[in-house]
Amino acid sequence: MIIIPARLASSRLPNKVLAPIGKYPMVIQTALRVKDVDDVVIATDSKEVIDVAKKYNIKALLTSSSHKSGTDRIYEAAKKLNLDKDEIILNVQADEPFIEKEVVKALFNLTKKFQHNKEVIATTCYKEITKEKALDPNVVKVVASQDDFALYFSRSLIPYNRGNKIISYNAHLGMYGFTLKKLELFCQMKESKLEDIEKLEQLRILENNYKIALVKVKSNSFGIDTKEDLLKARERINK
Repeated sequence: MIIIPARLASSRLPNKVLAPIGKYPMVIQTALRVKDVDDVVIATDSKEVIDVAKKYNIKALLTSSSHKSGTDRIYEAAKKLNLDKDEIILNVQADEPFIEKEVVKALFNLTKKFQHNKEVIATTCYKEITKEKALDPNVVKVVASQDDFALYFSRSLIPYNRGNKIISYNAHLGMYGFTLKKLELFCQMKESKLEDIEKLEQLRILENNYKIALVKVKSNSFGIDTKEDLLKARERINK
């Protein structure tokens, strides 16, 4: 099951999930990109988004407007859908209208691999980026272990290249895989100190001594957080 959290009142770009990207609103464009991987549901706090989803024959559920994160929103949606405890749930962000189907499949396969591993609470993806892109605090970086588990996520430039060696940087793609059981465990954890400092909820998992498994992918997708991102997306879709 792919659940797309779609909060209408985005702080940086209000109503962005309904902003037109080519022929479709952003959240619909994202849903259409991933619908061949698994069943898709939009979880939203807005009746307007529900109505738009219905127009395009995409299932949508109304969820609470008080959720602090998209993860809490998809958990509510998953409970309403009466999913099995071991059901694989992918959290794909509504502002990823260019996400490649192959990337989502890679995340699904990784989640399935660790489906019954009690140490691994979540799975996610990363891709290599240049240092110039890594300097942007809006781009979340991840440092991976040799066997592709997350060591740390940060908005800062990590790792710090003290010796000026030729290295690559890893950008975290904001998608996650869980089972319903693990999603429930995550949502029951208290917000952690590092999570609050970096404003990155995935750090809650690491700070509670659980693991996040990673898969390296190739992707030209980008999240839409600003007006500049939106203009860039419209330019790309019109090419």
